[in-house]
Amino acid sequence: MSRNKLQRYRENLDNKNVVQPGKEIFDNIKGNWGSDQFENNNPIVVELACGRGEFSVGLAAVYPDLNFIGVDIKGSRLWKGSKIAIEQGLENVAFLRAQIQLLDKYFEKDELSEIWITFPDPYVREGDEKRRLTYPKFLEMYKSILKKEGIVHFKTDNTPLFDYTLGIVSEREDCEILAETSDFDQSEWRDEHFGIKTKYEKIFSDKGEKIKYLKFRFKD
Repeated sequence: MSRNKLQRYRENLDNKNVVQPGKEIFDNIKGNWGSDQFENNNPIVVELACGRGEFSVGLAAVYPDLNFIGVDIKGSRLWKGSKIAIEQGLENVAFLRAQIQLLDKYFEKDELSEIWITFPDPYVREGDEKRRLTYPKFLEMYKSILKKEGIVHFKTDNTPLFDYTLGIVSEREDCEILAETSDFDQSEWRDEHFGIKTKYEKIFSDKGEKIKYLKFRFKD
């Protein structure tokens, strides 16, 4: 491990807004995010594979009455979002260092109000379909930790992944599509995101790639 990563790891251990192995709160956080981390009962919104957390931090600044949690397995990435949140004095955003396939180990049934899936790995190789964050087993897990009619947002530049996800969601009787576009920047939903972009959204947009967006909820 490089000196830089070691330093970031140490800072993550000290930063209250990072929940990770080695901290007492990590083993007891399931079902207790509101009381133990945020110390309020505001709705909780999670961003999966958040990277450096710029999207979660951006949303937290816009919505002070919501709590945001960025989830990623890379501690050095979370360090960046943690640092920015601290600098901006944002106490309604935190970061969880964990594997997404184990998400239900850290969130209780009905604990979340919304989930954001922002520019995940499309896993295009044959046989990797089960690793996609919109594969049916992941959707079932999201449904179990979301509140009734909880919302899922999905953004990607990858057309095959978007078409795959749209097909999966459309076929489910327990899902209701609320928004769908293959050109987000020209859509009616663009202003709802206040110009907040992830690192990869900015990269792909600057290259002229059209951003795809899907918003749906799980019906009772």
